Amino acid sequence: MRNIGKPWLAITAGIAGTALLAGCGGGDAADDAGSGSGGEGGSEGGEVTLTVATFNEFGYEDLITEYEELNPNVTIEHRKAATANEARDNLNTRIAAGGSGLADIEALEVDWLAELMQYPDTFADLTSDEVEGRWLDWKVQQATTEDGKLIGYGTDIGPEAICYRADLFEAAGLPTDRAEVAALLGDTWESYFEAGKQFSANSDVAWFDSAGATYQGMVNQLEAAYEETDGTPIPLDENDQVKDLYETVLAASVDDGLSAGLAQWSEDWTNSFQNDGFATMLCPGWMLGVIEGSAAGVTGWDIADTFPGGGGNWGGSFLTVPSAGENVEEAKKLAAWLTAPEQQVKAFQAKGTFPSQIEALESEELTSATNEFFNGAPTGEILANRAAAVDVAPFKGANYFTIHTTVADAITRVDVDKTDDAASSWEKAVQAFDELGLG
Repeated sequence: MRNIGKPWLAITAGIAGTALLAGCGGGDAADDAGSGSGGEGGSEGGEVTLTVATFNEFGYEDLITEYEELNPNVTIEHRKAATANEARDNLNTRIAAGGSGLADIEALEVDWLAELMQYPDTFADLTSDEVEGRWLDWKVQQATTEDGKLIGYGTDIGPEAICYRADLFEAAGLPTDRAEVAALLGDTWESYFEAGKQFSANSDVAWFDSAGATYQGMVNQLEAAYEETDGTPIPLDENDQVKDLYETVLAASVDDGLSAGLAQWSEDWTNSFQNDGFATMLCPGWMLGVIEGSAAGVTGWDIADTFPGGGGNWGGSFLTVPSAGENVEEAKKLAAWLTAPEQQVKAFQAKGTFPSQIEALESEELTSATNEFFNGAPTGEILANRAAAVDVAPFKGANYFTIHTTVADAITRVDVDKTDDAASSWEKAVQAFDELGLG
């Protein structure tokens, strides 16, 4: 069972303590975990080609080039899926086919990590003395099996702030200074939606991009959304806390007209960054690079040091090494190097992916980082503050992703497809849950 206490408090306390890697020192470890140099790729120092499969924006483009320069005999092919769901579907298909076509390194997202933890033999054991103490302990625990096998090296975590268009705020007569905006938005969902009503009274632009994305931020604040902490699924028709969030976000989205009605990662959503599609959005660190890429040439984006509900973490990923790969040992070295603190600071500087490594979180390069695209905002300081505000590490068991999909689909039918009202779509979600046969 995962620790669901208050691990984020370690950040404000100087991140004292060390990550506890159960079963450390196994003979299968990557002995050269942090080096990334020496030019000894391949099982006997020969030429080797490694494939790395990620999704969205990990900030690895320049790092891959750097690793190849440090290791002239290593060539890296980067496969980047557009979305985490696309990466998950591809991974599951290849695992079902016996592992054929899997990359040497496969990135996993935390929402579907637990379902793959049921098949630990699919992945190489990454426990190693060389990386002990590298990560926040709860990050390590998420990828550690009951018998102590570590199947993934942590990359980022996703502390959330609110990104906003200062120019659209100004046009609607609202404050634009990020401290004043944080005060306007407040720290509750009620205050965030109320600010949206003020904005909408003076603008034709939607307040936020997506009901589904907003719900994601809300549900991530629940200690156990869809399963008890022992992994027992909670029947959807008895899940009052989830239904309350569902009704709240759809009331704001549809009844109050605050949503742009977009599905995140869709073509319409991507295009909306170029045509004033919405004024605010929930903004985990990794979203900064997505916004900057999609909104290239658009001015006015900024980031406020606040989040409804006090704090939230959305996402966070891991690098795994499939055990059936032809280059397992070299893949371990690369995965360890990519997730070393110094590399994760560079990834943050490139795409805003906020590190999970203790040394990286203490780095002045991180805490003093600014982002010119977001009006020179002190993004390192803001995201560190947002990380410290998180007091729940949600339990996400083997059925989390599947159950969450039934609710997310229900929200999409109302907010995006507009084929159902909230009540009828909820009934369809309950039916879909029942058909999963988890009772």
